[in-house]
Amino acid sequence: MRYGNILTPDGWRLGELHWHDGRISRIDGEPVDPEQNDLPRLLPGFIDLHVHGGGGADVMEGGSAVATVARTHVRFGTTSLLATTMTAPDDDTRRVLGDVSAYMEAPDPSASRVLGVHLEGPYINPGKLGAQPSHARLGVLEEVEELRRLAPIVLLTLAPELAGHLTLIEQLSERGVRVQIGHTLGSYEEGVAALEHGAHGFTHLFNAMSGLHHRKPGMVGAAMAHAEYAELIPDLLHVHPGAIRAALRCIPHLYAVTDSTAAAGMPDGEYRLGEQAVTKCLGGVRLADGTLAGSTLTMDQALRNLVDLGQTLAEASNRLSRYPADFLGRHDLGRLAEGARADLVELDSRLNLKAVHVGGRLVVEGDAHVTDA
Repeated sequence: MRYGNILTPDGWRLGELHWHDGRISRIDGEPVDPEQNDLPRLLPGFIDLHVHGGGGADVMEGGSAVATVARTHVRFGTTSLLATTMTAPDDDTRRVLGDVSAYMEAPDPSASRVLGVHLEGPYINPGKLGAQPSHARLGVLEEVEELRRLAPIVLLTLAPELAGHLTLIEQLSERGVRVQIGHTLGSYEEGVAALEHGAHGFTHLFNAMSGLHHRKPGMVGAAMAHAEYAELIPDLLHVHPGAIRAALRCIPHLYAVTDSTAAAGMPDGEYRLGEQAVTKCLGGVRLADGTLAGSTLTMDQALRNLVDLGQTLAEASNRLSRYPADFLGRHDLGRLAEGARADLVELDSRLNLKAVHVGGRLVVEGDAHVTDA
């Protein structure tokens, strides 16, 4: 049981949150304005659908790296995540998928829940790799189905303008795989066509995609005009605050991701991102040529950044929990409601993280991540 200001789907309530066998059993209390007291704020646990690494470990290392990543991100309030791959040679991808699957069969109960895999590439445009290695290729259903037999691929990023990819989007959507548009040079029209064929959203909106111009709207224009969902990295480095505000007004269910690397939760220094070396410095992660290469963002900081940009705490919470859960069709996650999983974070009135529960299990408690903001 936890007492405080509880953010439910119907608004804030001051009272007690109860759970049993890992699921919320009862919420007692009365409507409240949490700004009128200093009691804890209880929010749904954060759900990060784009995680490459953390705690010095990179998902593409496989083996124990997956566990390290999950243990790292729970410290910052992430209770569920997707282990995200990099564009890589086929053998490397298959090895990593096998290792993710093995971890999911015997997970650490004190870590973030791994919901499956976000396959970011290799079916992307070689002209818009960003920080992805140069192993891009065309995708075909038969290969994706082989990969899906190795691990649950929940989300897949591809460039829709490449030959055969509109058909692939349709085929994957019919099989329950969420498809996002990303690492693309596609036009506005190609983005709209991808949505019409079943694409569900956009990967790290604005980054590694054709930009918005008033006579050539590009992929960003397609997202701003038509998307219900898109992910965005709100570290205030990948996307200018003004562009974030524009996206918040245009895309109803814009949700936050970290696109975090092995450098998340670690000091400045050298780390791996797939097969490449990256450097953490001045709050960012870059390749040797200066290209941004993922982030060091954590979800608790993403929440504070969105609030600083003018979102209410409830609105920001939705973008870190409810919307990504809804995007995946996981209505048992991302909300504090009867029957949902008892995944929650506890914040103080200054939005410092104080405790994290996964399935009702207290896994983080204390002042490890206190901000002076």
